[in-house]
Amino acid sequence: MSLSDKHQCREIITKAICGKGRKFSTVTHTVTPPHSPTSILGAWIINHQYEAVAAGDGIEVIGTYDINIWYSYDKNSQTDVAKETVSYVELVPLSYLDPKHRASTVEVSAEATQEPSCVEASVSSGGGNVIIRVEREFCVELVAETKVRVLVCGRGHGDYEDKEFDFSDDVDYDDLDPDSLDDEL
Repeated sequence: MSLSDKHQCREIITKAICGKGRKFSTVTHTVTPPHSPTSILGAWIINHQYEAVAAGDGIEVIGTYDINIWYSYDKNSQTDVAKETVSYVELVPLSYLDPKHRASTVEVSAEATQEPSCVEASVSSGGGNVIIRVEREFCVELVAETKVRVLVCGRGHGDYEDKEFDFSDDVDYDDLDPDSLDDEL
């Protein structure tokens, strides 16, 4: 039996998702408005910007957002809006990491699956500050070159030259239910 009649393996180098992670977090910020607040009328987070960088066995999401607090003061007779820009660094651990990826080819990305949003705003017990509770969530991916092994069949083990295949498309896509399809194909 010659080498061409045996099964052989080949290694293919390809780009693939070699790491994934997700992190939900709740953080608290303290904002000091120019006037001592009596009550909170509203709190919003706007202008969220972020980027992702590789950091050991995780991915750091580095970003900023603006907190806007509409509040009353002077015994609820006046209103104002306090604005503060917050910087953060969120380390998202990778729940999966292929240890055999080529580190020199790493590209990372992050997606805010839940944009930072204010879930609670209250006047501090001392009365001079506003306590803001913010929730946020990120999904991250690490893409890099890695090796994939494939089985190569020699002649006699899968000789398809004499066979005919019909690759016509007989599927009626109008009958498919879009709600039953998997979003992450």
